Amino acid sequence: MTGSPRRPELGQPHPRLSINQATLKRTSLPDALRLTAQAGLAAIGLWREPVAEVGLTAAVRLLGDSGLRLSSYCRGGFFTDPEGPARRRALDDNRRAIEETAALAQAGAAGSQAVLVLVVGGLPAGSRDLAGARQRVGQALAELVPEAAAAGVRLAVEPLHPMYASDRAVVSTLGQALDLARPFDPAVVGVTIDTFHLWWDADLPTQLARAGREGRLAAYQVCDWRTPLPPDVLLARHYPGDGVIDFGPLTRAVLATGYAGDVEVEIFNAEIWADRPERVLRRTVDSFERAVAPHLIDPAQVGSMP
Repeated sequence: MTGSPRRPELGQPHPRLSINQATLKRTSLPDALRLTAQAGLAAIGLWREPVAEVGLTAAVRLLGDSGLRLSSYCRGGFFTDPEGPARRRALDDNRRAIEETAALAQAGAAGSQAVLVLVVGGLPAGSRDLAGARQRVGQALAELVPEAAAAGVRLAVEPLHPMYASDRAVVSTLGQALDLARPFDPAVVGVTIDTFHLWWDADLPTQLARAGREGRLAAYQVCDWRTPLPPDVLLARHYPGDGVIDFGPLTRAVLATGYAGDVEVEIFNAEIWADRPERVLRRTVDSFERAVAPHLIDPAQVGSMP
């Protein structure tokens, strides 16, 4: 996608809106694709587990038949273990994820992105060595980059909120993600921006500008933060506009980097997962239109985040 697409007709989804399949957690891949297309969206971000349920060959066919473009594929990563069988298994699994990403992106509609989102993994069992775990992330990237480049896949390191540092991602800030990406071609290693994980960081404007200069921004995901957090903080996400995140300056700063891709709504929330998928899609479209779409304007008109 390039430039600034036209505004949609009243009641129609914004042309840059993508639904991340996690938002439709309890919906099968065939139904998620069908309902997303019926709702008028043009793009979807897929997850490996639903793809595995039907098999890659069937998933490629289903995506191609849907007419939807692929905005990203989730997820690779979880490669912070020290050298040994567990690390080898994780890296081999990431190689399979690279192959899947390439196949799905080729099957998707025009504008599909071969972007594999990486959640890098937390501390290995019994470890307190945060720096060592981050170093092993860099080593894993170095091992996977040649295969990703050959497949035409972009690895997109996603920093997660610090509350997940011990169990899900030892990369907690955009600056850390960019440092890890620095040794590699930006066309092969980029970063994922997720509002839930990064909205709090006072250094975010500076690091977003850096991401723009380095050409690193590969994916932009949005959802909202609202307190109190549930007991399971993994399920703490909300529709855009239902919490405290200011999507205006953040989204304008993302566009100022030159990012011209889709914007995924990715929500982990048990109540939303229990809702009818048709209603979830409708609420996603409506909340995106109110909270995010007004800020998706021509990059030439936007400034930096204050």
